[in-house]
Amino acid sequence: MLRVFIADDSEVLRERLFELLSELEGIEIVGQAKNGIEASNLIWALQPDVVILDIRMEGGSGIEALKTIKKYESAPIVMIFTNYPSHQYRQRCLEGGADFFFDKSTEFQELIEVFKQIMQDTISVDKLKSQMK
Repeated sequence: MLRVFIADDSEVLRERLFELLSELEGIEIVGQAKNGIEASNLIWALQPDVVILDIRMEGGSGIEALKTIKKYESAPIVMIFTNYPSHQYRQRCLEGGADFFFDKSTEFQELIEVFKQIMQDTISVDKLKSQMK
């Protein structure tokens, strides 16, 4: 079972991701957060395998949460899912340890496809990461 955590300040987006990912066999949504500080604390406690993280959230940025999460001994896979897909943000996130970086407005389906590929074990996470960068 792949344990997933969603951190985004948009309740509508969290609900949509929850619905879509819950339809995939072998995925369990273990928690959600609406800001970076809450996300960092819950991720530490819940130990998910994958985190979907927005960059800009009230009450703590996703980039700061990313840095904290990647310090954990068994850090999860982190997928940045943002409305701010600029090259500078992409670079900062990848340098901060993000495994994937998706634009919410154009790459929603790509995020879901990565989960499908991980669940079908048709491709390694490392190979997926190299294709996404």
